[in-house]
Amino acid sequence: MILPSKHIPEQQTLLGIGAILLKHLERPQTVTSLWGQVRENRIVGTYERFILALDLLHIIGMITLSRGLIRREAS
Repeated sequence: MILPSKHIPEQQTLLGIGAILLKHLERPQTVTSLWGQVRENRIVGTYERFILALDLLHIIGMITLSRGLIRREAS
């Protein structure tokens, strides 16, 4: 699920996971290092959900990938 709804809480959505990932992107870092920081978080869950959340953040322009580093874009 991408967005929360009446029956789906924010924590179970890609948008909720994306918020967690953005909190950890205070500095540019690799996908591997970001995964290492959030992999124990129950909300993030699996690597598949992690990648889907990164895809969503990239599609909406919140992050970019350049030279192997994920960067948070200015709001």
